[in-house]
Amino acid sequence: MNLSQHLEKRRAEVEAHLDRLLPPENVFPETLHKAMRYSVLAGGKRIRPILCIESAAAVTDDLAGIEDLACALEFIHTYSLIYDDLPALDNDDLRRGKPTCHKVFGEAVAILAGAALLTLAFEVLTKLTRPMPEQKLRIITELAAAAGTPKGMVGGQVADLEAAGQPATPEGVNYIHRAKTGALIRAAVRTGALYAGADADALARLSRFGEHLGLAFQIVDDLLDVQSSAAQLGKATGKDATQQKATYPAVYGTARTQAIAQELIAQACAELAPFGRRARVLEEIARYILQRTS
Repeated sequence: MNLSQHLEKRRAEVEAHLDRLLPPENVFPETLHKAMRYSVLAGGKRIRPILCIESAAAVTDDLAGIEDLACALEFIHTYSLIYDDLPALDNDDLRRGKPTCHKVFGEAVAILAGAALLTLAFEVLTKLTRPMPEQKLRIITELAAAAGTPKGMVGGQVADLEAAGQPATPEGVNYIHRAKTGALIRAAVRTGALYAGADADALARLSRFGEHLGLAFQIVDDLLDVQSSAAQLGKATGKDATQQKATYPAVYGTARTQAIAQELIAQACAELAPFGRRARVLEEIARYILQRTS
């Protein structure tokens, strides 16, 4: 099985499990549950849940029950996308090629759907039957920190808002990217490793892999906003420059930004060397992120 087939198999498994965990549309209040399902099941590559599963697979063959953890990550990610698209933030009309949640269900329901997804994620996490209680607590703490502040998504989002229209600095853009996007990607890798019972050295290596990968992911996003089209991305492009956002191209220019992304992916892949073939899929995902066009 080649990488694309393997990733599609993982994606389909995650998709089916997301469907099972989400409240059915016909359960009251129906509008809320329709909005939650609309946003979660709108498509997407499911990179974060797959990174979680593959990080565990780099450590162990026993992946029983990890789909719940993987889906909790996707619920947190989708909540962040709903909020990111809101008029008060990025005010986007499209997400994954479809109208954004607030465009379909209204702003109030979209806000509540995002809140419901965040709380559903932690409900799922508390019900994990594995690993041991101490490790489960570490996983929950890890994801709460990655979703919050000061070094998580919410902190990064606020810094991103406040930096708009201001001169971009290397320190500022680095914080925004590591917090707003990188923190949850790093957490996806770390929680997968923790679920699998990784030892200290394996956890440290996978943590550095996730950190480099998370920053590279957002840097590539910056480049795609400059170089891609709305049809390719499934969302508006060119908005970073219009809104004078703090991005890597704004600080370093396009050519240097591309080189930085390549350096980060090389550093990420170097961390995987001791895992051998067990980490082949993680390495391929890292190389795919560098080359992606959407």
